[in-house]
Amino acid sequence: MKVLAIDSSNYCMGVAVMDGDMIIGEIITNLKKNHSVRLMPAIDQLLEEVGLKPNELERIVVAEGPGSYTGLRIGVSIAKTLAWTLGIPLVGVSSLEVLAQSGRYYTGVIVPFFDARRGQVYTSLFESEGTFVQRRSQDQIVLLEDWLNENKDKYESFLFISNDLAIHKETIESILGNKALFAPVSSTNARPSELARLGSSKEPVEDVHHFTPNYVRMAEAEAKWLASQKK
Repeated sequence: MKVLAIDSSNYCMGVAVMDGDMIIGEIITNLKKNHSVRLMPAIDQLLEEVGLKPNELERIVVAEGPGSYTGLRIGVSIAKTLAWTLGIPLVGVSSLEVLAQSGRYYTGVIVPFFDARRGQVYTSLFESEGTFVQRRSQDQIVLLEDWLNENKDKYESFLFISNDLAIHKETIESILGNKALFAPVSSTNARPSELARLGSSKEPVEDVHHFTPNYVRMAEAEAKWLASQKK
């Protein structure tokens, strides 16, 4: 099965192509640049490089969030359009689940996260079983300090994986001390090849047209609008 994976859910933008059990191409950048301008050219470039035409693809996999609202809309819109026009299945995969794969050889709790501003993060818990990463909690948005205090006595050690580590490292260390470990910088970019691998074995969405990103919370503008309607 020929799979195209697309991830623009955060600053890290990635595209990968999987053919059967082999990753045959991957493009990944971690730049604060406009995904709406760069994503389609990256897809075109990668397909040309690996010698595939769009009508040869058999599945589209997209990082469904949580993450940047704008980035999610861009990636999901492109993925839905490709799946619909090509008449092939679409699969959504948690952006946190993709990032957690970098910790597959760690024996403690794996904690991928994305900064959500105001002391909040998007996060979930995973653990490694052999070479597979198993989910232990649902994706959520939390005040990191509260989450750390709630979980600090539940596990012996934690591996934090994030490109936003610099924002929260001091808080993590102050609460967890030597229970906290941090992934090296080379492991903090979510890999589109992992997205392709995960999506190749998940069930496709039932209705491409009604598939939406997993924002975890409402966009700020939507929340303000709803609050204004209650006045």
